[in-house]
Amino acid sequence: MIDVSRRLSPALPLLLASLAALIFALAPARAADRDRLEAFLHVTGFDVALESIKLSAGAAPDMLGIDPGIFGSEWTRVSRDVFDVPLMHDMALDILEETLSDDLLTHAADFYASPLGQRLVEVENASHLREDDEAKRDEGRALVGQWVQEGNPRLETIKRMNAAIDSTGSGARAFQEIRYRFLIAASAAGVLELRVDPDDLRALLARDEDRLRLALQESGLANAAYTYQSFSDADLVAYAEALEHPMMQEVYVLMNAVQYEIMANRFEVLATRMAELQPGQEL
Repeated sequence: MIDVSRRLSPALPLLLASLAALIFALAPARAADRDRLEAFLHVTGFDVALESIKLSAGAAPDMLGIDPGIFGSEWTRVSRDVFDVPLMHDMALDILEETLSDDLLTHAADFYASPLGQRLVEVENASHLREDDEAKRDEGRALVGQWVQEGNPRLETIKRMNAAIDSTGSGARAFQEIRYRFLIAASAAGVLELRVDPDDLRALLARDEDRLRLALQESGLANAAYTYQSFSDADLVAYAEALEHPMMQEVYVLMNAVQYEIMANRFEVLATRMAELQPGQEL
């Protein structure tokens, strides 16, 4: 499923307004009912991917240049409250109930309910919720380096999988937009004082897009190498082919949009809650 383990950070900070419009423009003539959506979230592992969004909260103080240690136990309480898993779960259901058709749901669920699909979901779920991100990336980078030296075709298969998951290439812009919305919300809440206007801030973030895209691609390769290391080459080729199917592509465009919108929304709420914990800072 979606690689939520690429957590926000200053080094790794679709425009979501456009995505929101896209989500509702995709509203199907026959949307899936809520019970089927609950089953879909579970069988595909998207429920765990949504849960892992809570791990991104730790990047918020870094984006503001604040030492998270100054918040003490209050930071844990507030971030847990904002990134409430049942709330995020319901937010996803509300959007998917209006946008995911029965045909697309069935296509994706059928694949992930297969023996290969369930094995994939098992390792993806474990990877999503592993908190020591740096250790995971280091192990993944070592595998990627080994495959490069060997000329192992497995690396190209991993690249195919990652490209299929983000077929619109919107990941870098989405992370920029999440950071933008968070900083604007923090400024409005008095948590920091922006020295640039919103348009200039967006332009500053846009300058970093190419570097960010490369960083995300590198991180994505390392995370996928780590996550799928126990699978055979044939299994990974089968997964890449499944992800490249046009119907699966539609499912992933929608799920990416849902994930990014929930992240942006929760970071905006977190910015307002941080005002309770920290006097204004200057950026």
